[in-house]
Amino acid sequence: MQEKIVLIGGPGTGKTSVLNELENRNYCCMPEVSREVILEAKSNGIDQLFLEKPLLFSEMLLEGRVKQYKEASKKKINIVFFDRGIPDVHAYMDYFNTSYPKTFTEKSKQYKYTKIFHFSPWKEIHTTDNERYETFEETVKIDTFLTKTYSKLGYNVINVPFGSIDKRTDFILNTLSLKI
Repeated sequence: MQEKIVLIGGPGTGKTSVLNELENRNYCCMPEVSREVILEAKSNGIDQLFLEKPLLFSEMLLEGRVKQYKEASKKKINIVFFDRGIPDVHAYMDYFNTSYPKTFTEKSKQYKYTKIFHFSPWKEIHTTDNERYETFEETVKIDTFLTKTYSKLGYNVINVPFGSIDKRTDFILNTLSLKI
């Protein structure tokens, strides 16, 4: 059975850097889809899709994450790492106090992951850019919604300690009993 491992945490907590390192170590990794959705919206003249049309943005994310999950399932490999998972979509909707259809949580229950690794907010590495505009304080609040959502779905959330990219990557691989 294929293991599907998700890296979660608020914006700017180091998930993508660790995912890139996992990829450098020849593990199969599925990138964050929100940047792709954001850039597509910008090319269509919508500067901040999530702020202007949060439900449309979230529906597009949900569709993209389900597609990723299905693509990963077709691969003949033992383990796949994801930069965020399907439950992130409704965790963000909860954070913004925006209602959404039941299908959001139903998809989270339908497409299950094996393990969840959580990256806590870390002020020293937090940065913003054109697609990541959240302040550190907002990241802390979002993080609370993410961990609550995954815990509510019955996942044991494993906290990744602060440290270098290599040390954080090694922690995940050691926890999974994979060779470093």
